[in-house]
Amino acid sequence: MQNNWYAVYTKLHCERKVSLSLTKKNIENFCPLIKKEGKHLFRKTITVEALFKSYVFVKTSEEIINNISKEINGVVSLFYWKGKPAIIKDEEIYAIQDFLKYHKDITVEQTQVFIDKRDSTSSYFMDGQILLIKNRTMKLTLPSLGLSMVAKYEPSEKGVIGREIVFGNRDLIVHS
Repeated sequence: MQNNWYAVYTKLHCERKVSLSLTKKNIENFCPLIKKEGKHLFRKTITVEALFKSYVFVKTSEEIINNISKEINGVVSLFYWKGKPAIIKDEEIYAIQDFLKYHKDITVEQTQVFIDKRDSTSSYFMDGQILLIKNRTMKLTLPSLGLSMVAKYEPSEKGVIGREIVFGNRDLIVHS
């Protein structure tokens, strides 16, 4: 029985609750969270929100994933592709975790599922992932979800723009 990553669609603002319920049932899950600053009257507030609205990633077998929507309160359905629960690649989950570790002010955009542009001057192809660097923004495309993560990055203290990025088993030094 092979465990794969799946995306579970939840009710709005119930991502953390679903993640906690999955953890209590000893089901491996990943709910990427980001901190957002806001203003309330004259004070700054920091809130923690789910990066992907209404999505939680679950690593389990196909038999268990089909029962999750019935067993856990807050789960609406599974993310389907061509009539089957969509399998998210391990590399994409690792790329999301790595992207969250090094970037702040991340936003999520919807993109096309199939991307055929291969411009070597502005993008890198690593294990099916596209990392686009343009105008001090970094964009990571997640083809199995049809989404992109976008973040701004600042020049390093030494005056050199760039840093080393590790995706899967490949190292890359990014310069703009």
